Amino acid sequence: MRKIIKIFVLMFLLVISFSLNVFAAQRTDINSLIEHAKALDNKEVTVQGEAIGEMMNRGEYSWVNINDGTNAMGIWIKTAEAEQITSFGDYKHKGDTVKITGIFHRACVEHGGEADIHSETCEITVKGITISERIPSGKLIATVLLVPVAAILFFLYYKKSRKVTAEL
Repeated sequence: MRKIIKIFVLMFLLVISFSLNVFAAQRTDINSLIEHAKALDNKEVTVQGEAIGEMMNRGEYSWVNINDGTNAMGIWIKTAEAEQITSFGDYKHKGDTVKITGIFHRACVEHGGEADIHSETCEITVKGITISERIPSGKLIATVLLVPVAAILFFLYYKKSRKVTAEL
C-alpha cells in the first residue's frame, strides 16, 4: 500500500512540474526568434531587453527598439504603453528593461517586410539609469605625456620636410 502511495505522489509531482513549464510564459531571446523565424511566425512570444535609441511616435502606435544582449528588434506598441518607458539606452544611459509579450512577424506585411513584434503587453521590470563614465588615471597620464611627444615629433618632421623641399 505504501508503495502505491509513493508512486501516486511521485506521479502527481511530475505532472505538476511539467504543467508549470507549459503554462509559464517562456521568454525567448531575440536571436532565437531570428534563427527560428519560420516556426515562430505569427506566434505569441515574450522577450525581455533594454529599450534603446528613442521612441518613434506614429500616432496611436509607436516603435520601440529593444536589445536583449543577443540581438535587437523593433516592437510595434501602443503609444500610451510606450510612454511608460522613461529611459532609453545610449552612450550615457542604460535604458529601462522591458518585458514584451506579443505576436512575432518574421516578415510583417504591415511594416515593409521587416521582422517585428506587435506588442500586446509591456511591463517595465527594471528602471534605466544614467551612466557616469570615469576615465582611468593611467589613460589620463598617458595622454598628458604622449601629446607633447607627438607635438615635438610633428615639429621635427615638418622642419625636416621644409628643408628637403627648399633644397629641391
